[in-house]
Amino acid sequence: MIARTYSATLVGVDALEVEIESHDGGGTPKMFIVGLPDASVKESRERVTAAISSSGFIMNDGVTTVNLAPADLKKEGPGFDLPIAISLIAHRARIPMGILAETAMIGELALNGELRPVRGLLAVALEARRKGRKRLLVPKRAAIEASVVAGIDIVGVQNLREVVDYLKGDVEIAPEPCRATELFAAVSHYDIDFNDVKGQADAIRAIEIAVSGGHGLLMIGPPGTGKSMIAKRIPTIMPGMSEEEAIETTKIHSAAGLLGEASAFVATRPFRSPHHTISDAGLLGGGSNPGPGEVSLAHNGVLFLDELPEFRRSTLEVLRQPLEDGKVTISRAAGSVTFPAKFMLVAAMNPCPCGYYGDLKRECRCGSVVIQRYRQRISGPLLDRIDLHVEVPLVDYKALASSEGGEASDPIRKRVETARGLQQERFAQHAGVHANSSMTPRLIKKHCELDPEAAGCLEHAMSEMNFSARAHDRILKVARTLADLGGNDKISADNVLEAIGYRTLDRKMWA
Repeated sequence: MIARTYSATLVGVDALEVEIESHDGGGTPKMFIVGLPDASVKESRERVTAAISSSGFIMNDGVTTVNLAPADLKKEGPGFDLPIAISLIAHRARIPMGILAETAMIGELALNGELRPVRGLLAVALEARRKGRKRLLVPKRAAIEASVVAGIDIVGVQNLREVVDYLKGDVEIAPEPCRATELFAAVSHYDIDFNDVKGQADAIRAIEIAVSGGHGLLMIGPPGTGKSMIAKRIPTIMPGMSEEEAIETTKIHSAAGLLGEASAFVATRPFRSPHHTISDAGLLGGGSNPGPGEVSLAHNGVLFLDELPEFRRSTLEVLRQPLEDGKVTISRAAGSVTFPAKFMLVAAMNPCPCGYYGDLKRECRCGSVVIQRYRQRISGPLLDRIDLHVEVPLVDYKALASSEGGEASDPIRKRVETARGLQQERFAQHAGVHANSSMTPRLIKKHCELDPEAAGCLEHAMSEMNFSARAHDRILKVARTLADLGGNDKISADNVLEAIGYRTLDRKMWA
């Protein structure tokens, strides 16, 4: 006899449905699992056998074959324990086949039959709904994660015995209510604020511009000037996430296994700050069955690279694709996987290895050759892709001792949202373009027209500072953002000059 159940496996951050078939045969007792399972799926034989026995059920005493279809899709993870166990005992437990056809399920089994959470539940719930399943059975402890998906019953179960009783109709379990709106409202707040930052008005101004237009930002300054402190507060002035963005972001974090019972929903902009020792795979994503890296975990949020020159040059160069395309594609022999990676890049660095080059109070002990070698760790093409460079100097004692803080995040965020609103209206007919930083050359030509005075300023800067063609376009994008912040339809010469001011480090720091 053959019994069928349904589950799903992760492919990147999405899930694909898997059909589990079990066949009972005669002969010497043995179980085979086929259908391209990985080691964790193969090990489910022992877990499932023990869980079935502990729960008081009887398995076939002959040869049992479990097939995971489609056979050419690699399956990984312990989440197949539950559907495999149900398929093995379905006929003997008298579970109606019609109920199984309407149901998807996922969960790791303990040896005593209890269910443990697995990663990727949100993606699995979305796939089950897409396939038309009426319900999804998940471990009770993680049911809240999948409950943000509407249009499918999410049923939290505690153990294998409870699953069987529920499927037979012997017990009733109320499905989890859809909690997307509730969770969104409960966790969409920040515990930090820009009014904690004293001084650094120029840096905060640059950050407001960067966030308003979705531009990349590089902060340069000696140690202890507050670069990391400022960077951590950038999400507080970004426009609030929509429920759609929150679900998309949560799905990525769920696929990475970063959610827990206390943090089952991501409703604030992510802030990721990987250490400079991170590998290429850790940054972009990878593995035999590729998972998301830091650039994808920062999707819809901020990727902060502190001590930028300390990162391996090869690691920094792989950022070019996500910065340009907003996505990462990882190719393997079995196929390719694409991860979303639309993030705001924020970087920080010291002006030299010791950190005090250009400091008026402390002497730099680095030689010119050492400084030059340090700065050349960052390639020109990568620097070109960072729209704004801003110096972050030491804050004097009076500013530190003052009881007055800086401007709060709320008014800054309101200005940002106003500027972003203008951009959304401007690019409403252009798919994939939501901010000035994403403008194509054609859109730049259309929306960044300069008057003679502004054009003259830009021409002079191009000849005197040796800006690249890419830097030329990015100056125009920043100028467009400055005009939006000022509520102006046209870009003025002042807008161009301020935008150029944020590129002077090209000459000052890197010549």
